[in-house]
Amino acid sequence: MLSACSKSDKPTIAFYYWKTNLKFSETEKKVLKDNNVRKLYIRYFDIGLHPQTQNPFPISPIHFKENIQNFEIVPVVFIQNKVMLEAKLDVKDLAEKTVHLISEINKKNKINCTEIQIDCDWSLNSKDNYLKFIEQIKKLSNKKLSATIRLHQVKYFKKTKIPNVDSGVLMFYNMGSIAPDSLNSIYNREISEKYLQSLKHYPLHLDFALPIYSWAIHIRNQKVLGLRSKLNFTELKKDKNFEQISSIFFKVKQSNYKNGVYYEENDLLKMEAISSEDLKNMAEDLSENSALAPREIIFYDLDEFNLKNYEKNIFEQTVSCF
Repeated sequence: MLSACSKSDKPTIAFYYWKTNLKFSETEKKVLKDNNVRKLYIRYFDIGLHPQTQNPFPISPIHFKENIQNFEIVPVVFIQNKVMLEAKLDVKDLAEKTVHLISEINKKNKINCTEIQIDCDWSLNSKDNYLKFIEQIKKLSNKKLSATIRLHQVKYFKKTKIPNVDSGVLMFYNMGSIAPDSLNSIYNREISEKYLQSLKHYPLHLDFALPIYSWAIHIRNQKVLGLRSKLNFTELKKDKNFEQISSIFFKVKQSNYKNGVYYEENDLLKMEAISSEDLKNMAEDLSENSALAPREIIFYDLDEFNLKNYEKNIFEQTVSCF
């Protein structure tokens, strides 16, 4: 199938940056340079509900510790769906505060952005607030606006509606449930096939976000205790406290602490990652099913830990499938 991956007008490569302090490691700098990356989608802050007041408030705004003048920056704001579910939400006020905080961060760091992206997994119950919020952001910011779109929002767009944005980014990951089974919750080709057909009928232009992150699901007595990020597969194989019992499962041989987490004897760790082959499959499937070619492919996310799992030219190979 690789012969299909060689079109000349291929999409550009971009990355999401999702850490609170923006400082590139040497590996990250090299990947940006090698792939001629000009555009970064940077998480500026999250919006959640304050535990005491239940009012919306910004969580962990970004701190820039790096000169990023050479990049086109798109501020991304992640909004927890529970914010949009608030019946008494003052949508206009929230939009004003959101645009103001983005402007403050831009001013402080001498960033001149032309686009803002809103990231929210809105539901049928929150859609009215969310769609109004998007309208307000568009009006107040006078910038190009994009929104993240989930697979179910593509398939059932007549119900979930389409936000009034200039373009969308389909997040082609987190497809399954976090469970003690043997399926990969980040990407499952069989699950994705149930949605791919709908892409041709979706009226909004879509770019695609593809996953390059991994995590482990911590399981005790068939119950999920949580997600453990930044667990190195190779390191785990060398750790005498863990025993690999299948291609994706490790068993805890003796109770121990690792990276500040307590693991009890007989706990299981289910490793979920995305192979280079997965990325090419995603690209081919999306390319075959899209009505319009994407302008860019955004990889989630730029982090040395993630990048070390791939050969140098994987990003080029993936985008050449479109």
